[in-house]
Parts: sequence; C-alpha cells; structure tokens
Amino acid sequence: MSLTLKNRRVVIVVPTTWMGRMKARAMRTGRQMTPMADQAKVMADQAKVVAAHRIEDARYWAAPRLEEAAHRVEDELAPKVSAMLINAAERIDPTPRRSRGMPVMILLTGIAVGALGYLFYRRNARQWTEHMKDSASDASQWAGDKADKTADATERMASEMSDKADEASRKMT
Repeated sequence: MSLTLKNRRVVIVVPTTWMGRMKARAMRTGRQMTPMADQAKVMADQAKVVAAHRIEDARYWAAPRLEEAAHRVEDELAPKVSAMLINAAERIDPTPRRSRGMPVMILLTGIAVGALGYLFYRRNARQWTEHMKDSASDASQWAGDKADKTADATERMASEMSDKADEASRKMT
C-alpha cells in the first residue's frame, strides 16, 4: 500500500451513547456551517458598508429638504398659526376693546379743518390782493390829485410872482 492511501484512511468512530451521538452530529453540523458562517460574515460586512453609504446618501438628500421645510414653516405657517392664536385670544378676552374709530375721526376732522383753513387763506389772499390793488389805485389817484393840486398851486404862485414882477418892472420904468 502506498503512503497516500494510508493518509487518506479515515477512522470513523461511532459513539454508542445518545449524548455522544448528539455531540458528533453537532460537530459535523458545525464543520458544515463554518464556511457558510464565514460567507455570512463577509456578506454582513458588505451590507454594513452599503448601508453606511446609503445612509450618508439619504442624509445628503434629506438635509436641504429639511432646511427648506423649516424655512417654509417659519415663513409661511408660523405667522398664520400666530395670527390664528392672537385672533382666538382676542375673541375670548373679557376686557372690552378700545374703539379705533376715535383716532380715525380725529384724523378726518383735522384734514377737514386743514382744508377749510387753506380755502379761507386762499380767499383772504385774493381779497387782500384786490384790496391792495384798490389801495394802490387809490394811493396813485391820491398822489395824482396831490400832484395836480401842487402843480396848480405852483402855477398860481408862478403867475402871481410873474404879475408882481411885471408890476415891479412897470413901476421902475
């Protein structure tokens, strides 16, 4: 017999007790499961890497959308909810509301008084202008009358002086 055949000879030990048979079966199953367990471990490691990449991809995808949603809630939804809550608080508040009609009434009254004041100012300005025109024409007429009176008085005096001068010159001659 050759050496290789001796090395290939397998000794099979058959246990005689029930516990021994179970132990032998468990060992045989363990030897059969070892390659599958190793393969499962490799697959689990690969699954872990793939899951980590997918989670990172999901985070890259979700982060801007979450930020956009936060801004929308802040800009659009929060003011509406706030306004709704304020409105509800005002409705159930037992204290009486202050009327906003009085300030509006005061504002409108002020505008009306201002408009009347402007109209009176324009009317008085027009009347003053007409009065000044009349006064100016009266003053110019008065000045003209005075100038005429002064001219008449000057002519009369001049003629009197001329007459006196003529009389004096006749007396001398």
